Amino acid sequence: VQLQASGGGLVQAGGSLRLSCAGSGTIFSDNVMGWYRQDPGKKHELVATMSTSGTETYADSVKGRFTISRDNAKNVATLQMSSLKPEDTSKYYCYLRMFRAGVPSTFWGQGTQVTVSS
Repeated sequence: VQLQASGGGLVQAGGSLRLSCAGSGTIFSDNVMGWYRQDPGKKHELVATMSTSGTETYADSVKGRFTISRDNAKNVATLQMSSLKPEDTSKYYCYLRMFRAGVPSTFWGQGTQVTVSS
């Protein structure tokens, strides 16, 4: 399984960015896709995830500002980030966890930098 992330970049506070994550390879239908973010020396933080059944999870800090969606047929997840704040600056990592017979497998994409200037 490979995850290809795209999007990110530099934006002013209050602006918007969109991240996309495309999965390829053998991906089981029972899975969760989304993003975590991590700064150097800090623990990674869940940003948003969405299961194939449509269950969404968001960090409290992004609720109401970020929206995750996905195309299950294409194994693509998209994170629309709006009203961005300087504290959203981080490296964002695409994430996929899939389950087969209850056994999870976790995959990570390359990080993409999001920088929000004040």
